Amino acid sequence: MKIATASYPLDVLPDWAAYEDKLTAWVSEAVDAGADLLVFPEYAAMELATLAGLDVAGDLEASLFAVADRLADADALHAHLASAYGVHILAGSGPATDALPEGVTRPVNRARLFSPSGACGVQDKQIMTRFEAEEWDVVPGGPLQLFETSLGKIGILICYDSEFPLLGRALAEADILLVPSVTEAMSGYSRVRIGAQARALENQCVTVMSSVVGAAAWSPAVDISTGAGGIFGPPDRGFPDTGVIALGELNAPGWVYGEVDLNVIAAVRADGVVLNRRHWTLQQGRADPATVTQLA
Repeated sequence: MKIATASYPLDVLPDWAAYEDKLTAWVSEAVDAGADLLVFPEYAAMELATLAGLDVAGDLEASLFAVADRLADADALHAHLASAYGVHILAGSGPATDALPEGVTRPVNRARLFSPSGACGVQDKQIMTRFEAEEWDVVPGGPLQLFETSLGKIGILICYDSEFPLLGRALAEADILLVPSVTEAMSGYSRVRIGAQARALENQCVTVMSSVVGAAAWSPAVDISTGAGGIFGPPDRGFPDTGVIALGELNAPGWVYGEVDLNVIAAVRADGVVLNRRHWTLQQGRADPATVTQLA
């Protein structure tokens, strides 16, 4: 398959038609390039807050609910485009306030995966960054999901979630892990990219990182974003020696494309130079707290 992952800039949208035109143009471009799976980044939906005015978009609390109020419309558009173009699309995540897990009363950060049939699966972020938890009051949502698709088994680790190996291991059956992200600084981008590459190494799978890029001065949440789209695999047979299948130019808006073969993933899991995925359980009993030894 061919994967398109976005380095995506956020815009001030004068009206809904502008969003429809923007998203349609992005999807059309990727489809014209032969893409089967399109991946948009974390909090890409925040540009929907500008439809309520810049005063709302510039307010941390109000912007959450302004976007949540528009997610159903955005989902209908993504479902239509996935069906019309015959592709899978991971919509840019955004704050959601509907269908929340029991006991959850605050917005969650939710990504939505659309199939060519228009069907939709949702994945909520598991672990909040300090900004989300301490300033924005976005909270963890529903559990991890593994999506069975015509492109293979797909899991989603939203940004910070990719930095936690046990979350990645919970999705060890996935052929492809999608990592939608938004990071302010180069250090944040580096952490998520390293996390994505580590998960590809451990699970002997392909990880797909998408990023918000550029400035959005109207939003205190996503005002400055540093990143690039990237597609990674294990540095092993059938993959690049670096593990980097494709990597975009830093902060350059546009699609990043890479070719992925599920047969190569299966082959490296069965008979790679190393067998990280199979050998995960060998850590048991060897990963207890280290014995302290005094050296004179």
